[in-house]
Amino acid sequence: MLSERRLEVLRAIVQDYVGTEEPVGSKALTERHKLGVSPATVRNDMAVLEEEGFIAQPHTSAGRIPTDKGYRLFVDRLAGVKPLSSAERRAIQSFLDGAVDLDDVVGRTVRLLAQLTRQVAVVQYPSLTRSTVRHVELLSLAPARLMLVLITDTGRVEQRMIDCPAPFGDASLADLRARLNSRVVGRRFADVPQLVQDLPESFEPEDRGTVSTVLSTLLETLVEETEERLMIGGTANLTRFGHDFPLTIRPVLEALEEHVVLLKLLGEAKESGGMSMTVRIGHENAHEGLNSTSVVAVGYGSGDEAVAKLGVVGPTRMDYPGTMGAVRAVARYVGQILAES
Repeated sequence: MLSERRLEVLRAIVQDYVGTEEPVGSKALTERHKLGVSPATVRNDMAVLEEEGFIAQPHTSAGRIPTDKGYRLFVDRLAGVKPLSSAERRAIQSFLDGAVDLDDVVGRTVRLLAQLTRQVAVVQYPSLTRSTVRHVELLSLAPARLMLVLITDTGRVEQRMIDCPAPFGDASLADLRARLNSRVVGRRFADVPQLVQDLPESFEPEDRGTVSTVLSTLLETLVEETEERLMIGGTANLTRFGHDFPLTIRPVLEALEEHVVLLKLLGEAKESGGMSMTVRIGHENAHEGLNSTSVVAVGYGSGDEAVAKLGVVGPTRMDYPGTMGAVRAVARYVGQILAES
């Protein structure tokens, strides 16, 4: 374990390198920070930090820069995330409050995160598997053709066309709609199959085929992997950090185009039901193209259960306290909007 003083030196190196983009020397550290020790002691501390792999010398200059291991310790020992100013919080709230539907919420969240952090923002759509049913609507389009509309508690709307085995009257349709909603509204998707399995038997024999077709369409909609959707924004922000990527920015851009990679990066929401924040630094990211980036992600949802994740991707030379504060604040506001919608 590092002594508190050496940890303080590491913190100072990280802060200076993130702020100046220049390797940090012992003289600059003692001038800029109240470390309470001589430059010789700081040099000695830096030698120990380098020996243990927390900082490295990029070239023959006197300065040092943090390694992935150094950033990791810095993040793990953070006293706290940087709180947003009241002006920033008001701006987040007013921007997100204007959203008209779920797509708009996700789109605004992506733009907001990219602007606040000046990184690449990634937002996963709410997971259907973690949702509850708000309403099921059935509309008659023709005597033997219906439209099923499933509305979730997170504001998702799924529509399906259904070709019925026989004409289905308006009275039967109203009856099915009422009975279906009385059983499934407010219930978790996983519970729905059990709740509706005996429904066809309660209808007249000539209507049972259509009721079964409607139910099978509903159940297919519930289990479809439609949560594998995300939105990404702010990719152009990476061009400001060209020198932070060892050879070229291209592998990072290619990785960001792969939505499967990004979903793995955010970590499936179902892996952790809570709202805990994940920070993956440099080589902790399994995808080789992202070895020079860090990912800050957190779950969002109503209550204390995450329905999906959002986060940012940027260079490892990142303002971690500020980025973590912004990601957490935006996630909290998005959760509130979903709860109220």
